[in-house]
Amino acid sequence: MILSAHLLAGAVIASKISNPILALPLALLSHYFLDLLPQTEYSISNIKAKRWSKSLLDWSKVFLDISFGILLIYLFSDKSPLIFIGAIPAIIPDGMTLVYILFPGKKLIKLHHKFHQTVNNVYDTETKRKPALWGIFMQIIIALIAIFLL
Repeated sequence: MILSAHLLAGAVIASKISNPILALPLALLSHYFLDLLPQTEYSISNIKAKRWSKSLLDWSKVFLDISFGILLIYLFSDKSPLIFIGAIPAIIPDGMTLVYILFPGKKLIKLHHKFHQTVNNVYDTETKRKPALWGIFMQIIIALIAIFLL
């Protein structure tokens, strides 16, 4: 799932649960729940392959995705600091992917990566591929619901 959808979900959780001790872990867990849904992601193959000299476009996609999510939160929320803080844990699992790329030998990071990949690939089996449009549609619906709830 793209980062904007995760950011929006974390922001919604923080907007509805004013206790940060509860809201922040729930925002983190929302990432895994949303990754269970059919999704389509943009490619960051140069980052994954550690081709740093060719990765500017990949980093630009990530930056624009995060910026777009933050802009939507800013436009549609009451701008409470907790809402913006609540969005952060919702993207940590994808941030851990970068940590895994940089430090693949660390056991705890590798364990998280395997779990995260399993959750992400629920619909990506060789026998049952999901249509890309279905993944895009699901993310649009998640974003619209989140914007409505903000």
